[in-house]
Amino acid sequence: MQNDKQQLPPEKFERVTIDTHTAERITKPSLSFWQDAWLRLRKNKAAIVSMVVLVLLVLMALVGPHLNGRSGDTQNLRHANLPPKIPGIENLGIFNGVGELGGQKVDLYEVKKVDEYYWFGTDGLGRDLFTRLWEGTQISLLIAFIAALIDVVIGVAYGGISGYFGGRTDDVMQRIVEILIGIPTLIVVILMILIMEPGITAIIIAISITGWIGMSRIVRAQILKFKGQEFVLASRTLGAGHSRIITKHLLPNILGIVIINTMFTIPSAIFFEAFLSFIGIGLQPPAASLGTLINDGYKVMEFQPYVLLFPALVISILMIAFNLIGDGLRDALDPKMKD
Repeated sequence: MQNDKQQLPPEKFERVTIDTHTAERITKPSLSFWQDAWLRLRKNKAAIVSMVVLVLLVLMALVGPHLNGRSGDTQNLRHANLPPKIPGIENLGIFNGVGELGGQKVDLYEVKKVDEYYWFGTDGLGRDLFTRLWEGTQISLLIAFIAALIDVVIGVAYGGISGYFGGRTDDVMQRIVEILIGIPTLIVVILMILIMEPGITAIIIAISITGWIGMSRIVRAQILKFKGQEFVLASRTLGAGHSRIITKHLLPNILGIVIINTMFTIPSAIFFEAFLSFIGIGLQPPAASLGTLINDGYKVMEFQPYVLLFPALVISILMIAFNLIGDGLRDALDPKMKD
């Protein structure tokens, strides 16, 4: 009797029918590697903000020199050493054209009878610092991007050939790399400037002579890692040639690490160009770059800090933005990362 009371009545049971088509259907859309990486990157707020800031700086570098209609090379000694003055903001008590004259705070625009506005002020020769800042940013970015592109092309090709073919080829190529890596980059730059006229071309070539070594070693390590894996061996067994294995199997798998390393190479090139121009062996006056502008501001930092403030701020933002984007890409392109 006790067992009969514990039994459930038949009406309590329901037959569940399963549709095989519905059961095996994938509810979420399938994502490619790059789509999944983009979803990961979007979750990194610092990287997204840095991308927006970087795009704005690049746009300003392109259009900034044309916003106020002044040339960065035009000199006007009557307008020399004017502090920043921005319409509208001057009413807040900042960027109002007030500077020191004879130990007193005065409106230098009124003293010199200047009716124009210089948003970032002028230098000792009366040149507009707003225009020169964005012209200098343009030159610095140009040098950095070209140097990074050359580093990628040479580094990927050299490291890929060395790692893929191995053996004696790898030994000879790596001995060359060891010789080059032992030469200080600054020595190479000085020698290039002695041979060539100081300028953009000399700096790009000097940075590129040894800049690709780091990329080549990373690529070589990745090629050595992937070339012995099953998918490469299967492709070789099916009769694929060297070019197909490299372009279809190896390069797509190392593309992520190449992009990440490039994002760290660009700020290094920007800083190195600024360093060369700051110590006087880079771009020569009247050419403007972030390094030359910082050098000019350093000389008058005590009396006119605004000359140093703006280029130092731009180069700092560029360095931080590129590094944060590089960190975000490293996390997004790493397939071992978990959500």
